[in-house]
Amino acid sequence: MKINRAVLAPLFVALVALATGGWFLQRSADGQRSVYSNAQLFEQVLQYVSEAFVDKQEATDLYRMAIDGMLEGLGDPHTGFMPASEYENLRIATQGEYGGLGVSISKRAGWVTVITPLPGTPGERAGLRAGDQIIEVNGESTRGWTDDQAVAKLRGPRGTKVNIKIARLGVPEPIPFTIERDEIRIKSVPTAYMLDPAVGYVELVVFSETSTQEVRDAIRKLQAEGAKSIVLDMRGNSGGLLEQGVSVSDLFLKGGQSVVETRGRLPDQSQRLIATHDDEFPGLPIAVLVGPYSASATEIVAGALQDHDRALVVGRTTFGKGSVQTVFRLTNNNWLKLTTARWYTPSGRSIQKPYGIDHPVTDGDDGGDARAADETTAKPEHRTDSGRIVYGGGGIHPDVVVTSDSTTAEERQLIEALNVNAGKFWEALFAYGVRFAKENPQLQPGFPVTDAMLDEFHSVLQGGGVPVERAVFDGGRRYIARHLAREITQTRWGVAEARRRTNADDEVVREALTLLRRANSPEQLIRVAAEAGVRGAEAR
Repeated sequence: MKINRAVLAPLFVALVALATGGWFLQRSADGQRSVYSNAQLFEQVLQYVSEAFVDKQEATDLYRMAIDGMLEGLGDPHTGFMPASEYENLRIATQGEYGGLGVSISKRAGWVTVITPLPGTPGERAGLRAGDQIIEVNGESTRGWTDDQAVAKLRGPRGTKVNIKIARLGVPEPIPFTIERDEIRIKSVPTAYMLDPAVGYVELVVFSETSTQEVRDAIRKLQAEGAKSIVLDMRGNSGGLLEQGVSVSDLFLKGGQSVVETRGRLPDQSQRLIATHDDEFPGLPIAVLVGPYSASATEIVAGALQDHDRALVVGRTTFGKGSVQTVFRLTNNNWLKLTTARWYTPSGRSIQKPYGIDHPVTDGDDGGDARAADETTAKPEHRTDSGRIVYGGGGIHPDVVVTSDSTTAEERQLIEALNVNAGKFWEALFAYGVRFAKENPQLQPGFPVTDAMLDEFHSVLQGGGVPVERAVFDGGRRYIARHLAREITQTRWGVAEARRRTNADDEVVREALTLLRRANSPEQLIRVAAEAGVRGAEAR
């Protein structure tokens, strides 16, 4: 038989195509079979555990264990499964509003206790006070409740009412309250005041939907009071909304300047975010205060302002969270918080620290940082707009490092003794602050902590299950005095006044204030800090 060559070539091509196509199809089929096989394997294990494990297990719990195990296996502490209740807490933290009473609560001496009522909220208007124990909610005893259980019962739609009973120091019978819930807004800027006639102080504690406007309003208010420079304190700010971190940075940058770049596998996770408006406070010297609790969006702001030489970063190295999380909605009102990108400062720095490495912080440090001496060792170097060296890896390294570790050996000995019964110590401190504020209504801000107060508090500790030798206690009297002053001040006048009182003895604030007093522009502030650093090195 004669073979037609004209047919042979197409036939050969077709055979090759079928062969190679079959190979690709086989690979696809193998992949599908692998997925199916693994799914079948999982179902088999699930069935055996569900039916034969010595202790009965609910199928729902087993699926949740599997999900948690898979996510834990990623090795990313910022990725996790969230039921509806956890998502609601995340929503409140980022949106900054909820329906409720407006009281900060915590478990003290076994009872859910009011730490402080927020100004202008239903709780404050009703007359709730710091130290009030919430012993009943809507007829249900709160004995043994966790903070989360109490929050779930106290929060609710605006306009609804909640009946509570309060046990109050000095009042023999529980006090009943019926309080109408209202919309509560968590303030991003709880404190803003003048440190001296020319330097204002702004505390930014979270990045929620209102953060940019609150920072803007606070600075303008302080400028109206005479502020020529600003301390922006973000040491306790663990982050929040990425877009608000960008927006706050935008307040101080020129239009078109880079704020942050994100890089991820999904197309919409890789983008360069820039300032869209011109600097709203041109020429205003700014000292940004950071520390080991400063993370995420806080580090975006500090990194952007540092890279563009717009602000001086003062304090201690930040936490080092250089990743971005996206929240995905799942079935049954569950949610998945998943790390989908990493972010980089304008100079190209990644500040992500390796997972599993924590920044050691103890109560005794008072801001001390054992890593300060060598924390830039082996870190990649980058350059700011003016050519200054800044470092990537493991957080934002300050331009001016202030370890604040003025704790004496005697104070450390006291702290170690107190840490043995730390929970009881803080409960005793809180209870003493509540009682002292109630028994001294004539108290004025800035009151002195007297020897008599310290002696009395030592007796309180002894009787409250916190045995501390008198000599050890006396060696750390300054440490105790600071905590007493803060606790009593917060109980009597609230968190803003407590922050003002604490700042009076804060070495990081004092260092920033000293530098700002010598500068009338951002450029001069950076020069002054550099000169001070050189002199300090020569002095050593």
